[in-house]
Amino acid sequence: MPINIDKQKINEVLTRGVEEVIDINHLRGRMEKGEKLRVKFGVDPTGPKIHLGRAVPLRKLRAFQDLGHQIVFIVGDFTARIGDPSDKLQKRPMLSKEEVESNLKDYIAQLGKILDMEKVEIHYNSEFLSKLNLEEISELAESFTVGQMLARRNFKDRFERGEEISVREFLYPLMQGYDSLAINADLEIGGNDQLFNLKAGRIVQKHYGKNEQDILITRMLEGTDGRKMSTSWGNVITIVDEPNEIFGKLMSINDELITKYLLLTTDIPEVEIVEIGGRMEKGELNPRDAKMDLAKMVVEIYYGESEAQSAKNNFIETFKKGGAPEDVREVEVDDGVKLNDVLLGEGIVASNTEFRRLIDGNAIEVGDDKITDNQYKINKSCLVRVGKHRFLKIKIKD
Repeated sequence: MPINIDKQKINEVLTRGVEEVIDINHLRGRMEKGEKLRVKFGVDPTGPKIHLGRAVPLRKLRAFQDLGHQIVFIVGDFTARIGDPSDKLQKRPMLSKEEVESNLKDYIAQLGKILDMEKVEIHYNSEFLSKLNLEEISELAESFTVGQMLARRNFKDRFERGEEISVREFLYPLMQGYDSLAINADLEIGGNDQLFNLKAGRIVQKHYGKNEQDILITRMLEGTDGRKMSTSWGNVITIVDEPNEIFGKLMSINDELITKYLLLTTDIPEVEIVEIGGRMEKGELNPRDAKMDLAKMVVEIYYGESEAQSAKNNFIETFKKGGAPEDVREVEVDDGVKLNDVLLGEGIVASNTEFRRLIDGNAIEVGDDKITDNQYKINKSCLVRVGKHRFLKIKIKD
């Protein structure tokens, strides 16, 4: 595939939903000259589902892929077992090999919803990291000083509080940086929480006498509660949620996030997003209608136009009438099972934390009753409503 050097398209790729580029002039120059770049993106399989926040840099990868560049996807099966300390204010536990393999099971298939996987070069970083001997690790460690590590915000805060920081955590950015060296990356893409690790790639490449990769940082997407989208906070919308669920969750986001979601999760031109924002500010466009359009566009990206229209129709019919959807999922359970276990098992809630938050907010109903007990047990067949837009029919086994 020839490299597209259209300056307008290059500018859009380098600016839309982008927080920072290092070094933008260098990167732009290479792209305009038609050089085929090796664009790196790495993921530690710490969770089994891709949410819309994680999809932001993946969609940026697709934009580079559409211009003809080579996407190099790094599956961090080795680094996941070390644990990325990025944006963590306490030590992150190591994952077992079994946990990593379980999370990986459907991950590549999900990537295919965004990337043309036939054109993606995939590496598992255990290919090269597991083969490093002590002498080679010592050489790699020469890339960084302890001072550089302690300048990192989360390390600095923990050190000042007298909390434990293991040498294992210092190794993580070194290992991610070595990934860039091993696959000869020209550009690495990531979120703003990854900036230190992405810069580590440049440092490691320079230490070994190689050209330093450029870096592109995408903007962060907030979750349904306005905080950073995170599985542990239960505020995620995943790309494998059912169409009706995606639609309903998007209808629940804060109004002030509508234009940001349009920018980061859809392909609508930026000039139209500005127009939509202006019309909402002037009161010419109801935010509810803007969210309806947003939700339909996102569902269409991952499930197609037919499913998107169906989800929209279902939402209108269900929630304008105050009822439940016709196609509510049904599950059979044993008498006395905990409601929390059922909702977690069916993916209705993402975590125990989300379940407790919903209980505290009186947002879970069984039949006509609001549930206030975290230990609530199911003892009869019922319809469960979670928040405004999530439903589950529960039937007690005979």
